[in-house]
Formats: sequence, C-alpha cells, structure tokens
Amino acid sequence: MADPRFFTNHGPFTLARICEAAGLGLPGDADGALEIFDLAGLSGADRGHLSFFSGATAQREAFVASHAGVCLVPAGKVGDPRMPAPPPGMVVLAVPSVPHAFAAVAGLFYPDISQPAWPEVPAVSPDAKLGRAVTLGPGVVIGAGAEIGDGTRLGPHAVIGPGVAIGKGCEIGSHVTITHAYVGDGVTLLPGAHIGQPGFGFASSRAGHVKIPQLGRVIIQDGVEVGSCTTIDRGSLGDTVIGEGTKLDNLIMVGHNVQIGRHCVIAGQCGIAGSCVIEDFVVMGGQVGFGDHTHIGPGARFAARSGTGSAVDLEGGRDYGGAPAKPVREWAREIHAVANLAKRRKQDDA
Repeated sequence: MADPRFFTNHGPFTLARICEAAGLGLPGDADGALEIFDLAGLSGADRGHLSFFSGATAQREAFVASHAGVCLVPAGKVGDPRMPAPPPGMVVLAVPSVPHAFAAVAGLFYPDISQPAWPEVPAVSPDAKLGRAVTLGPGVVIGAGAEIGDGTRLGPHAVIGPGVAIGKGCEIGSHVTITHAYVGDGVTLLPGAHIGQPGFGFASSRAGHVKIPQLGRVIIQDGVEVGSCTTIDRGSLGDTVIGEGTKLDNLIMVGHNVQIGRHCVIAGQCGIAGSCVIEDFVVMGGQVGFGDHTHIGPGARFAARSGTGSAVDLEGGRDYGGAPAKPVREWAREIHAVANLAKRRKQDDA
C-alpha cells in the first residue's frame, strides 16, 4: 500500500471503473459496484485491495494465501493446470499483460506521481518540522511536511522532499536529494547521493514502454553510510530497505524493492537489481552485480567483478567469485584450468 505521506490516493473506485481503466470487460459473475480502496502486494492485501499475480513460481504461495479482493492475472495462463486456483472470494481479472494493466490501474488511483512541488519562498516549507541545532547550508530546499531531527546538518543545495523524515545527528552532503524516504539516526549521505527516486519499472511491448507507477518508499536504518553519487530507488509497492550499520561506497545502484540487511559492506560501482534480498554481514567487492530476485545468505563475501543472473539463491557464510558467481575455490580451479589450456595451445602452436 502506498504511504499517504508521499502519495495521494484518488480512490475508491468501483470494479466496473477499474475494468474500464484497464481496457477489460467486467467478468460476468462479478459485482461492478464493488469498491476497491487501494493497491497492495499479494501478502499485504485485504478485501478492499487490488493486487496482481504474474504467474511466477515464486509468487504462487502468496497468491493462494492472499486476501486481495481483486487480482490481475495473465490471461495466457488461465486454464493451465499448473496455475494455482485463486482463494475463495477473490475476483480474478484475466489480462493480456499484467504490467500494462497494473500500470493503468495504478495511474487511476495515483495520477500525481511526478516530481514533488517545491516551495518558492522561503526555501524551507513553513510546515516542515526542524529539530534543535539543525544546520542548513546555502540553497537547501525542504518540502512540505518534512521532518529533520536534532543536530542533523544539511550541506549546500540538499533537497529534501515533501513528507521525508530524517532522524537525529545525520550528515546530509551537498546536492543530495531525498524523496519518499524515512532516514534513521546517525546516517551519513555523502555529496550527490540520490534517495527515493522512482524505480526502473516499465510494461514493455512493441508499441513502447509504459512507466509503472512506483508507489513504495526507501527506509534507511540507523548508522548507515551512503557514498557519493550512489542511487537508491524507492519500491514499486513495498519498500527498499537498507539495514542498520550498512556501508555503501560511491557510485552504487540499488534497485527498487531491494532488501539489504544489517552491517553489510558494499564497494564502489556495484549494481543490485530489483527485489534482491541481501542478508546481514554480506561483503561485496567492487563492480559486483546481482540480477533481479537474487537471494544472498548472511555473511557471504563476493570478489570484485563477480555476479549472478536473475533469481539465484546463494547460501551464506561462503566466499564467491566469478560470473556467474560460484564458491571461490571452484572459481580459482576453473581459472587455473583455462590458463593451462591456453598454455598448452600456445605450446602446440609453437
């Protein structure tokens, strides 16, 4: 569900209106007057919510257990014996493209997701709340309803969006932008970091790419450090979370809905695609990359320039290297074997 601090819900809407927005006919056995109040993920939805199920294996348990009143499902999988039956009482809307239909419905509920409106004069909105001993550098802009905790310092030209909450004793560098986010105590954001921008989510077809509204938040817990020019995108429906004490270097990309645990260390130029889960005390060397929906167990360590494809599950407490990433000893043996083959080929050519 979208946080009303950051997004204005224009609902409720009837099921008939939702079907119209998605370009669907009303199912014959459905009540067109049924009111839907909001959007939600499968696990967080109740009878007043619309959710979606892509048909992916990883979502099946959540779909079967969901309490959503209405759910978008792929029409191509209706009737497939491998497709789980919807839970009792759920209205299923079969659509040609779940991402396109969801984008249309999300735009109905939340049409105002562009960049926030900023105050003109003064640069600090009159209804922002600033704690004791807050320091503002030249050119700082603070939006309506934002909250800044005691002793926090904001560098020149930092931009704090409407509704953002920042804790006590934080250091916010110059030219940092923060929107759609909650920031804990003792957090350091180095110059040029960008927090809470919309995730990279599109419904794609031959006609082009339709932006899917990104209605989640970024949660940065206490004691986190985020390096210069690092970007952390907000979630699509849920939250992007950076756990307590985690340290991010410069030039890192964290995609939407990523969950990073406590006290992780992530070196420069790493890329973490959407919906990855990285558990506590993970260490990532420079230029490590994870494909979407990857799960990394606690205490795993990755050599520089290693990485994974999508939906990979790697156990914790081990060292990994290479692309695709594998246990470091196995990776070293493979490199040694390739080197030996090249050496033999050179000797044969001689």
